[in-house]
Formats: sequence, structure tokens, C-alpha cells
Amino acid sequence: MKRVVITGLGIVSPLGVGVEYNWKRLLAGDSGIVKITDRDLKDIPVQIAGLVPWGQQEGQFNINDVLPVKEQKKNDTFIVYGIAAGQQAMKDSGFIPQTPQEQERSGVLMGSGIGGLQTIYESSLAFNELGMRCVSPFFIPSVLINLIAGNLSIQFGLKGPNEACVSACSTGAHAIGEAYEIIKRGDADVMLAGSSEAAINVLGLGGFARMRALTSDFNDSPTQASRPWDKRRSGFVMSEGAGAVVLEDLDHARARGAKIYAEVVGYGVSADAYHITTPSGEGAKRSMQEALRKAFDNGVRMEDVDYINAHGTSTMAGDVGEALAVKEVFADHVKNISMSSTKSSIGHLLGAAGSVEAVFSILAIRDQICPATLNLEDPEDEVKDMDLVPLTPKKRQINVAMSNSFGFGGTNATLIFKKYA
Repeated sequence: MKRVVITGLGIVSPLGVGVEYNWKRLLAGDSGIVKITDRDLKDIPVQIAGLVPWGQQEGQFNINDVLPVKEQKKNDTFIVYGIAAGQQAMKDSGFIPQTPQEQERSGVLMGSGIGGLQTIYESSLAFNELGMRCVSPFFIPSVLINLIAGNLSIQFGLKGPNEACVSACSTGAHAIGEAYEIIKRGDADVMLAGSSEAAINVLGLGGFARMRALTSDFNDSPTQASRPWDKRRSGFVMSEGAGAVVLEDLDHARARGAKIYAEVVGYGVSADAYHITTPSGEGAKRSMQEALRKAFDNGVRMEDVDYINAHGTSTMAGDVGEALAVKEVFADHVKNISMSSTKSSIGHLLGAAGSVEAVFSILAIRDQICPATLNLEDPEDEVKDMDLVPLTPKKRQINVAMSNSFGFGGTNATLIFKKYA
């Protein structure tokens, strides 16, 4: 049976650019959630978000490092973020296909939950005000979700599977999980996988605000806004960014002497079939159970799970529902598990959440430390008996980590990673 390992990582997030920079800030308890000051949000009650910091200093996003000037206006920001994360992961992996056969055995699977919302919004305004001539000829390719994968495949000569994934807030986990399955069934040796999102504009914020999904209670104290499981939570914080990983057949990785971060041992999916925005909890339970069933085939038992990076968005129903599902799945073993939500630091990256959180889960295994759940000062009664790693990171043994992602439409995905040995 094929074994699949992680050999490269990449992140663009509200904490900044680069895996080690993000990880350092995350463990320091920093927050990437800020007051929005660079765009007009008149009539929108939500004034905060997790914005990628742009600039030329350490950890800031510089588009000139990602694309030539002539290519920059041809791509919506979500594509640029996805390319940046993919470039980081490929560089980190040290893999570049050298032969036609290697190219044909290497692929890309990158997704997004929403895609080019800013470009769609701006192009619609231009068309309505000035007509078709003011719409860029690059409009269509600049908003298509599969163009992250398309651009990366061209840049690195990856001629194998080339796909996109769109499943709301489960997108990132699905992209990594499906890439894992592609390698397991022998259709590729290497896959670059992940997701990206950049939908923070008046339309995106206004739409989620109309759903009453976002918190507007912390406009004057943004770093306190994302507070999973805390009694003062009142909705999630919308964020942007991208995450990417390089997955590789173990034999292929060994043959080239690759650095191995962790092994992928489980991937579970399910549907709530309940409500398009309200989670049932039952679907989350089955997603975790399916991932654990597959992990068992790879020699990992339920009792081996040490850490869970929760979906934990800071919503009233979702947080408790996920915690109760975890209790149901793990029964008595739940007392031995540490679970935290890194969304408390970076907010909810929507379609990019699962890929960024997968990277954090892998790093937790590497460094044997659980990131903290920030702002968890007064937990709900249902979770007071769980180790939710409040306020400060926790050093502990982590051999197996689980990462959960759940999305609108009742779509669920669970990934399980194991320390490589």
C-alpha cells in the first residue's frame, strides 16, 4: 500500500508571509485581525477582518516577489495568494521535475471557496457605468478558481492531474485530501495542493453580515473578536490568505532524499444533509470517523490522536456542535486530547482555512506543541471538561494530529497526520 508524506509547506495569512514567520507569531499569541481602514465600509456593521499585511518588510506580502509586473493585473488577488503559497511549498520541498516522465507524474490541486469576488465586483461596476470596453480582456481567467492550479502547473512544469476544488470552508482540506487519494491510487507521485481566498470587500463583508455570520461586537478591539468556545463569541471574523503543501509518494521522497514533515494517514468526508448554513454535528462526527477508519488501515488507532486543530470558527452553534461531536467520536479518550482553534489568531480564511490549518497541524507535530486558542476566557459549560489550550500554547507529545474543516452546504472534511518514522 502506498504511503503519502508531506515534503513542502507554504502560507500567506493575516499573520504574514512564510511558514516559519507565521508559526513564530502564532506561538507568540499574536493576532492578525485588524480594523479595516483602507476601504469604504459605509453601511456595513462589520469593521474588522484578518487582512494579509502588504509591504516590503519581513513577513509582509510583496506581489513583486510572486509575479512579474505585466502579469499582476491579469490575476485576482486570490490567485496571487495561491501562487505565492504554492511557490513557497515547492521551494521548501526542493522538488522540480527534471524529465518528461517526472512532469507527467506531478500535479496540482488548488481550490477556493469564492474565487475572484473583488474582480467580479469591480468589473460589474465598470460594465454598468462605462460599457464592455472598460472590462479587462483578462477578466474571465482572472476570476476562475482553477487558474491557481493552472498558473502553478505552467510555472513548475507540472503536467499530471490539474484540478480545482470548491467546497466552501472545507475547500482546503478537501484539496489536500483528494491530492492524497490521487497519489494513493497511483495517478501521481507528487501533488501540490491547497487553497486560497481573498473576498474581503464591501460585497463579501456585506453578504456575510446580512447572514449575521460575522461578529460586529469587537470593532474597537479586533484582536479580541475571534474567540472560539468562549461565552462572549458572537460570530466569525472574515479573513484572507492561502495555504499549500507538497504531498509525495514515500518511495519517491526517499529516493530523492527529501525532508519529510509528516505522513498523511487519514482523510474523511461527509455531508450533513441537514441545512445549508447550520451544522448538524452528526456530519462532523461521521467525517472524523471516516478519517479514523482509514487511519486504522495505516496503523493509527483512535487512541493515538493527541491533538485536534478544530474548525472552531467562533460561531454560537458551530463551536459547541463540533466539540460535542469530538466527544462522541473519542469517548473516554477525549480527556487525553488537546484541541485548539488557530482561527482565534487569524480569523476564518473561508476556503483557505483548511489548508492553512493543515500546515499548522503538521508544524504542531514537528515541534511537539499545541497552538493556543486565544480569547478563551470563559468557556461554554459543554466544553469546560476539554483541554482547549486556552490563551497560551502547550508543549506535549504529538504523534498524531487531526484537522477539521466544515463548510456551508453541510460539507465536511477531516485530515489526519502522523509523525513520520
